[in-house]
Amino acid sequence: MAHYEVTISSPLSQQEAFDRLAPVERFVEWDAGITKAEQIDGDGPGVDSTYILTIKGFTGGPMPLEYKTTAFEAPGRFVIVSDGKSIRSDDVITVVADGDGCQVTYAADLKLKGKLSVINPVLGLVFKRIGDKAVAGLRPFLDA
Repeated sequence: MAHYEVTISSPLSQQEAFDRLAPVERFVEWDAGITKAEQIDGDGPGVDSTYILTIKGFTGGPMPLEYKTTAFEAPGRFVIVSDGKSIRSDDVITVVADGDGCQVTYAADLKLKGKLSVINPVLGLVFKRIGDKAVAGLRPFLDA
């Protein structure tokens, strides 16, 4: 399993940052690895909301992943999980007030399954590059 974690300072209040991040379909605005994002179940962010995030797949083609919100504690934390045939991804976003702004921590665990599981031992290296690209878009998204 590969792990990626980063904390970003933002001038946004805790509530403002959480409100920007909680609608998972907005991930396409900051994560360059996501080519399409849509909510398919639920009415806005919250527990049991379901999303399809289409990512740039390991083989180059698009790979749609279904994510379900498993925890939602506004304005501090939410968790989305995708558990498909070939990939399991657990993403946790935590937002903590910090003076006039906030600290946003994005943590993700990724595990490949089935035929792809043979590359799990080196997945951390690839996942770091994927995460770093996402964070490059997340920083300006949280400066708005």
